[in-house]
Amino acid sequence: MVIDDLIEIAEKEKAARKPCVVRCCMAAGCMSSNSQGVKEALDRAVKAAGLEDRVEVRGVGCMKLCCQGPLVQIDQEAPGATVEVQTIGKGPLYEKVTPESAASLIETIKGGSTDVSAADPQHPFFTQQFSIVLANSGIVDPERIESYIAAEGYHALHDVLREMTPKEVVDALIKSGLRGRGGAGYPTGLKWATVAKTASAQKYVICNADEGDPGAFMDRSVLESDPHAVLEGMAIAAHAVGASQGFIYVRAEYPLAISRLQTAIKQAKQLGLLGSGIFESPFNFSIDLRIGAGAFVCGEETALMASVEGKRGTPRPRPPFPAESGLYNSPTLINNVETFANVPAIIRKGADWFAGIGTEKSKGTKVFALAGKITNTGLIEVPMGTPLRKIVEEMGGGAPDGGTIKAVQTGGPSGGCIPAAALDTPVDYDSLTKLGSIMGSGGMIVMDETTRMVDVARFFMEFCMDESCGKCIPCRAGTVQMHHLLAKILERKATLRDLQKLEELCDMVRSTSLCGLGQTAPNPVLSTLRYFRQEYLDLLREDALGPGANGHSSRTTTPAPQPAGGN
Repeated sequence: MVIDDLIEIAEKEKAARKPCVVRCCMAAGCMSSNSQGVKEALDRAVKAAGLEDRVEVRGVGCMKLCCQGPLVQIDQEAPGATVEVQTIGKGPLYEKVTPESAASLIETIKGGSTDVSAADPQHPFFTQQFSIVLANSGIVDPERIESYIAAEGYHALHDVLREMTPKEVVDALIKSGLRGRGGAGYPTGLKWATVAKTASAQKYVICNADEGDPGAFMDRSVLESDPHAVLEGMAIAAHAVGASQGFIYVRAEYPLAISRLQTAIKQAKQLGLLGSGIFESPFNFSIDLRIGAGAFVCGEETALMASVEGKRGTPRPRPPFPAESGLYNSPTLINNVETFANVPAIIRKGADWFAGIGTEKSKGTKVFALAGKITNTGLIEVPMGTPLRKIVEEMGGGAPDGGTIKAVQTGGPSGGCIPAAALDTPVDYDSLTKLGSIMGSGGMIVMDETTRMVDVARFFMEFCMDESCGKCIPCRAGTVQMHHLLAKILERKATLRDLQKLEELCDMVRSTSLCGLGQTAPNPVLSTLRYFRQEYLDLLREDALGPGANGHSSRTTTPAPQPAGGN
């Protein structure tokens, strides 16, 4: 495989395109609503209408507006336009398509009409998106490598192997300002540099696809929609740090993502884009899958590596860090799905281009999964620094049925609840941390005025309690006791002393747990105490605060925010 081969594949793919492309979402969300049946009905309708020479029905990945699936988009080539017009996905996007209504969509190609509603292309949900990671999502066929190559796929890998030294690749990542999208936000280039300078005969690259936060489905969608972008990003990283073997650790609960990864790896091997002598260079790199059994703690990198090695997935103290001694005691680079998916675009378009997006300390874009009490459930990708209000109220459409947004929970079980009063906060690593939350991997759960925040805290504490690996006592026992106290509060059996114990436990578990699961488990409790303390006080025993102290008047206002864990 050389660059001319890539160009030839891309040209053949473009030449084979038909004047009209009907894209049918075949990601997990739409498939759960029978998009497979919709695609089959579209294929039959095209054949019945005698349009096989003119119309292609293409299964694609996520089209982002998940709440309106199954989604179908029809792109017709404008008279005299070049075939590249078909790659941008600007045609009408039809919502909630059924197998019965599919035929009427094909009639619109011939000038007919349909009763199927189409999304408003000028809605902020679409116009405010800035796609880098999701650029190919809903456009390319995730099960055909030729479709990815036609969208400039694997060109970045060729360039780094034939035109850049490993150090130049690392320097480009440092200059881009890309930070890890898995939650901690550690500078990606610096992590790569540490692995690169560590001397070892064997090094590894691992993609952490163990996405386990409730309400999060960003990584799943990328793997289902554009798996080759992740493979290409991993191969570029391996060249930069000197690794020859890669692993993708993906949850067993993601069968469609696993299937498409398996297909993508097989196709890349067949074309010589994985394996030995890639692009006729000395670079050798292979990727294997490892399927996780569903333990949330295996999202923590040391527990993940133990699981890859066939051991029980429990964390170990650091240092040594994986970059120096990781998988099989060898230097190991671990990034998540979204981080790797950014890499090919950074190489193709340049570090300066990427660094020009976002904020001073948080560069590029971030993919979020909007869920909960919000009108538009789905995936969005926006520049770092986009105000939370724009995401939730404008793009997300606000709370459904005229409701009022009360809070937004970010960062999953490791994050916190941000009150509506703080919705003008820009979404970046530092701003969310100041509010007592974190960006996490990108889950964003919206709550309306009907949500009880103590219920929310108990839900996430129960999740952490169940998912604790049990290796360290603070997490194993502390989460159980915090859950017991939250249940006691909700049962109106708690006193002020119980509330004080809860805060003391939060501080202890956060300060003494071995890994990130226990260290961040108190965050939902601390953030709800910080912004919604009155809701806790209102649930204490009637005699807990003394005569009249917990009366009706004291329950109607919420005090000003206090430092997390403060009194």
